[in-house]
Amino acid sequence: MAWALRSPWALVAGFVLVHAWLIVDAQTWGYRISGDVHLYWYWARAGWDQGTWPVLDYDWVYPVAALLPIAAPGIVGSSVEAYYAQFVALIVVLDAVALWFLARLPGRGRIAAWWWLLFLVALGPIFLARLDGVAAALLVISLAVAVRRPAVATALATFGAWVKIAPGAVVVALLTTARRPWRTVILPGAVVSVAVVALALAGGSGPRVLGVFGTQDARGLQSESVFATPFSILRLVDPRWRVWMNPDIRTLEILGPGTITTGRLLDVLLVVAVLTIAAISWWAARRRPEVRTDVLLLTVTALLLSLIVFNKVGSPQFVAWIGPPVAVAIALAGPGARSVWSPPAVAVLVTAVLTQVLYPIAYWQFMLSTPWIVLLAAVRNVALVVLFVGAVVQLVRLGRGRPAGLSPGVRADREGLQDAPRAPGQQPGPTPG
Repeated sequence: MAWALRSPWALVAGFVLVHAWLIVDAQTWGYRISGDVHLYWYWARAGWDQGTWPVLDYDWVYPVAALLPIAAPGIVGSSVEAYYAQFVALIVVLDAVALWFLARLPGRGRIAAWWWLLFLVALGPIFLARLDGVAAALLVISLAVAVRRPAVATALATFGAWVKIAPGAVVVALLTTARRPWRTVILPGAVVSVAVVALALAGGSGPRVLGVFGTQDARGLQSESVFATPFSILRLVDPRWRVWMNPDIRTLEILGPGTITTGRLLDVLLVVAVLTIAAISWWAARRRPEVRTDVLLLTVTALLLSLIVFNKVGSPQFVAWIGPPVAVAIALAGPGARSVWSPPAVAVLVTAVLTQVLYPIAYWQFMLSTPWIVLLAAVRNVALVVLFVGAVVQLVRLGRGRPAGLSPGVRADREGLQDAPRAPGQQPGPTPG
């Protein structure tokens, strides 16, 4: 076991075996896994064959930079099978790059890489056929370079946010923890954003370049989302609550008394949650500059969990977002920090397994209100809430300086997250424990 953890060849073999299994497993589920890819293929073919592109010519549910990973697999071959193979290959290549960055991290990088592979197995193949697979890999890569190269991390995460909003959590966390945010976060983030928007406008998008936000507002409360849990349980005993297919975006939403109001409330709560976490992060980083890296990792974790917990969409593949910060924390955490991240690392794996049972294994039963899977989905959602609350509590405790010390001890470049200097013999500052 010790040899396997240290050997790069064992890690390569593990990567190949894990992704081979995931690809084969995805094939057994057929359209349940590849359904979104059929939509991606339709958009890509309309673009390549007819010159009609999402955002550039009509409103879309994704940010404009998502055109890149969606259009690229359509260059070679015109069949949906060829497109699917190329899209999956893109995700596998991005996963390989993410694993390489993890394994090269100082400290316990190899252990973090193995945990990442275990997380992918626990979650199952759903991320292979979703843009969330792109987002998850970009989250790993941007976090892996954030400590030493925050400007590079900001550029990567900003582009990732224009593909899928989740990597924007890294930008927010860097903004609140960086020593010189203008040079390391605001400037590179602005450059990438201006470039993306300028290209979209040049392509004829007009105001549609920001249309994704209006599209999301129009969506209803998705049946498996966290705040849909009470209504989902109520449908077991009351026919007033039911699941229906939204024909415009092909998602399953829950209808019944209170669902529309809850969806509108979440539009506000999500913004409040993100701003609150950002404020706590800024306070903790200024009060405890010697543990900025710990603050960064906890902030990203809390933000990503808030994007799931307070999201009225709440698709199962969103769970792919929370693996990256945990994996990077496993690598960078010092001896005192390992006990802090070990419980959430296990809990995230369990949550991923429950998510895979929900989708794709028992999603049909969930739609039909089979009691055991409705209750299991509720347990999964409660676990997400517990993880979110735990991350916020640990971030507050870290800022208050109560727990005893763990700093990852990884020095950032002097423009970014470099820990504050310590007096000779001074111990690392306290972090959550």
